[in-house]
Parts: sequence; C-alpha cells; structure tokens
Amino acid sequence: MKTNRIIVIAIILIVAIIVLAQSAYVVKEYEQVVITQFGKPIGDAKSTPGLKFKKPFIHKTNYFEKRFLEWDGDPNQVPTKDKKFIFVDTYARWQITDPLQFFKRLRNERGAQSRLDDIIDGETRDFIANHNLEEAVRNSNRQPISEGEISELIDDSLVHIEVGREKIQQMILKASNEQASKLGIEVLDVRFKRINYVEDVREQVYERMRSERHRIADKFRSEGQGEASRINGEKERDLKTIQSEAFRTAEEIKGEADAKAASIYASAYDKTSNARQLYGFMKSMETFRRTFDTTTSVILSTESDLYRYLKNMQ
Repeated sequence: MKTNRIIVIAIILIVAIIVLAQSAYVVKEYEQVVITQFGKPIGDAKSTPGLKFKKPFIHKTNYFEKRFLEWDGDPNQVPTKDKKFIFVDTYARWQITDPLQFFKRLRNERGAQSRLDDIIDGETRDFIANHNLEEAVRNSNRQPISEGEISELIDDSLVHIEVGREKIQQMILKASNEQASKLGIEVLDVRFKRINYVEDVREQVYERMRSERHRIADKFRSEGQGEASRINGEKERDLKTIQSEAFRTAEEIKGEADAKAASIYASAYDKTSNARQLYGFMKSMETFRRTFDTTTSVILSTESDLYRYLKNMQ
C-alpha cells in the first residue's frame, strides 16, 4: 500500500509539473507573444515582460521580435526617367508594431521579409523610374569645395537638383509604410546602399567627366597663354625702354668725354710751342699707326708734316 501511494504521488507530481510547464511561459524584454488556439489567435498580444500563463495543451505561444529588424534587398537593374539603367542596392530597417495583425497576415518573419521584397523593391523601381539619373545619384545642389574660377566652371556643369537622393529615399519610405502598416509592421528607414551604373552609362559618365576636365583645362590653358603673352609684351617693352635709355645715357657720356678730351687737347696746344709740337707729333704717330703697315706704299709731299717727321727720323 505504501509503495502504491508513493507511485501515485510521483505520478501526480509529474503530471502537475507537465501541466505547469505547459501553462507557464516567459515574455522577455525584446519579445512579444501571440497566443493561438488550434491555429487561431486568442486575445491580445502580450508585449510586457514577465511570467505569463495559458491553457495547457490547447494554447500555443508564438514569439515575435520587438527589436528593430533588418531587410537587405538584392541589387536590381532599374531604368531612370531619362532612360539610363542603373543597379540599385537597397536596405531597410523595420519593426513589428502590431503582433496580432502581423501573425494574421504574415505568420512569421520569413513571410515578412518576402512581403517587404515586393513592397520596397516595387516602390524603389517606381520612384527611380520617375526621376532622372542625377536626382537619384546626387543629394542636393551642393557647392563645390574648390574656390575661384574653377568653382564657377564646375558649378555651371552641374545639373540643377529639385528632389535629390535623400528625398527619393523618404518618398520610398512613406509609400512603403502605407502598405506595410496593413501588415502590422512599420518600415523605419530606407536607404540606397549602393547605386552603380551599367557599363554603357558608366562609359558615358566617364566621358562626361573627361570632357568637363578638358574644358576646364583648356580654359585655364588659354588664360595662361594670354597672361604669358601679356607678360612677354611688357617684358619686351620694358627691355626696349631700358636699352634706349642706356644708349642715350652712353651717348651723352661719350659726347661729354669727347668734348672734355678736345678741350684738354686744345688747352694743351695753346700753352706752348713745345706742347704744340708734341701734340702734332702724337697725332702724326697715331695716323701712322692707323694708316700704314709693312706692305703700304705712299707718296708724300715734301711740305707735309708726315714727310717732315719721316725725314727727321732718317
């Protein structure tokens, strides 16, 4: 009898433990729970953390994340409004805001990810297709970092942006939430992770960049050549002015020197007859040196001063 009583008590305890384990469940801070009975949701979702109870064996707990979740789309080739094809790689963050509605419409996170593929990819295609390439790539009418004339040249070459990349992302976010709100989820943020050109567009972009740089380089080269011509012209003008002034000054100095030498010669000639004779002799010798050499033949008058000096030398 005692043994049978122990066995019965043990069985009762085991059954109680099983029933308790099936009745109690814990909701963590980052979780929210939907209770279902035979596959259908019962009551409201449980989102407050703590120990909860349910009917054993009949009710089933379905746990969902309360934290932010990540959606990462596949790169898609999308045409822009100006008929240029680009690859757009998008990612987003989302959250389950209504677990009960989420369970009814999507059942689990895998279903939500698949549904978000359709929603966000579709909205991305629509808004990219309604805007030009520059609108999707550039964010705003930013001012170039460079200063001076090159800044003006670059600024003139940029297409005016009316919407921009940031606003397109916000429009995709708003349109996605209009559909996602019916599923018990909220899309918190949508971003373009990468935008890449297809090969044809990439070549066009590179060619445009090269042509813009060549245009800027040609402008600066032309301005540089003009400035060089101006500097060379000023240099030639200044050089001629300096040479003219130097020649004038040299001629003035030479004239003054000749006049002073003539004055000295005249003064010396007028002082004494000996000085006059010395002066005549020096001038005659200078004439001999400049006029005659060893091959020169000359006929002189007996009355000339040169003949007189030659005769005295004999």
